[in-house]
Amino acid sequence: MVFTTPIFLFYYLPLFLLIYFNLPYRWRNCWITLASYVFYGWWEPWFVMLMAFTTVADFIWGHVITRPTATRAQQRAAVTACVVTNLCLLGFFKYFMFAAETFNVLRETFGAEPVRILRVTLPIGISFYTFHSLTYIIDLYRGHATPARSFTDFSAFVALFPDLVAGPIIRYKTLAAQLTLREHSVERFASGVAIFCLGFTKKIVLANPCGEVADAVFTAAHPPVLDAWIGVLAYAFQIYFDFCGYSDMAVGLGRMLGFDFLKNFDAPYRSESITEVWRRWHISLSSVLRDYLYYPLGGNRSGPARTYVNLAVVMLLGGLWHGAKWNFIAWGAFHGLWLAFERWRGKRSAYHSWPRPARIGLTFLLMLFSWVLFRADNLGAARDYFAAMFGLGPAPGAAVLLAAELYRPFPLLIMAICGLLVVQPVQAHDWSLEPLTFARASLLLGLFALAVLFMFSQDFNPFLYFQF
Repeated sequence: MVFTTPIFLFYYLPLFLLIYFNLPYRWRNCWITLASYVFYGWWEPWFVMLMAFTTVADFIWGHVITRPTATRAQQRAAVTACVVTNLCLLGFFKYFMFAAETFNVLRETFGAEPVRILRVTLPIGISFYTFHSLTYIIDLYRGHATPARSFTDFSAFVALFPDLVAGPIIRYKTLAAQLTLREHSVERFASGVAIFCLGFTKKIVLANPCGEVADAVFTAAHPPVLDAWIGVLAYAFQIYFDFCGYSDMAVGLGRMLGFDFLKNFDAPYRSESITEVWRRWHISLSSVLRDYLYYPLGGNRSGPARTYVNLAVVMLLGGLWHGAKWNFIAWGAFHGLWLAFERWRGKRSAYHSWPRPARIGLTFLLMLFSWVLFRADNLGAARDYFAAMFGLGPAPGAAVLLAAELYRPFPLLIMAICGLLVVQPVQAHDWSLEPLTFARASLLLGLFALAVLFMFSQDFNPFLYFQF
């Protein structure tokens, strides 16, 4: 189930809220867990069993780690067992087929026959709820969090449906107090509705039309130069408004239930360097990679050379986290190299002395190059797309048909609106915290009605981050 479908908007969410606010407070976390399992199992019910298994196991490991009589060796053994279990499950479901296909390629390279590959279905959102559980266990081991008061609280944290399948990544220690006691008020609920409506509009009205343009170009054979640039620009808008819109909807749903989720995006396309991009883009992932991978590797405490290596390793693993493809690894390497380069320059870009608009423009250009790696089906397709962007590939094929798809008033208007929105500083997360006046409420109602009309008229409605 996804947020931008009639069944969620007009059936699941109203029924969930109706029951939630009529239950005694002590039963509300239990209802969150049950309803979240329904939400998660809507596509493939048996995946619920996998999440339930890891939830029970991690809850037990947490109590082993925090047991008063536990020795440091026992705590270390428990956290190791938990991390290995979770990563093995994630590795099997997400990376087994990638590893097997790579193994077959190597066998064929040396003249051997390929082996049959077991087809494994990727459970939606497994990366996100695995990170939730791992950060909980590691924080307990480090003494940065207290164990969950009850299994009901912990299961509600892991299964919490607003952020279950596409983030943001939430740490238990930031929600621990709210799982026990949280405030419900008309003002908080209205604020949640406001940011949900803005996120819903971003996804339906902006991301989806841009996605259609991007798909048309990336699936075309040898697009012309201008079309190739428009295609990657459309993808840059699609992935931002898709993921930022989903994060806004998650934050809004959380507020309706009394939770405060942290802002996950902060105008990333206004960044003046790649280092700044990663302070503004997918903030929850950046902080998790920093605190649970970069710092344990040594951070910047072991000299400049080790710092550059650590940055590169973290971004390589960050790319691999996004998907089991070589192009995701290349995308991570691209960002890792730029981060290391800018760290070498004192966290300044190579163009830091240029005027601010030029710094923003060049950083955005680097992001466009990285999005080619991210969007292409494989490294070969990325190579061909880069060639098309610079007019180095074969003669364009079916250029007239592609132009008829791209250069229509509606997609051009949507992309122009996207271009204006990404450079202005006001963010939906902050705007929704302002008092909900009549004018604001009218604007939100109009945007939501427009988005609902778009939703019913669209056949193209993917959520990009489901695959991660």
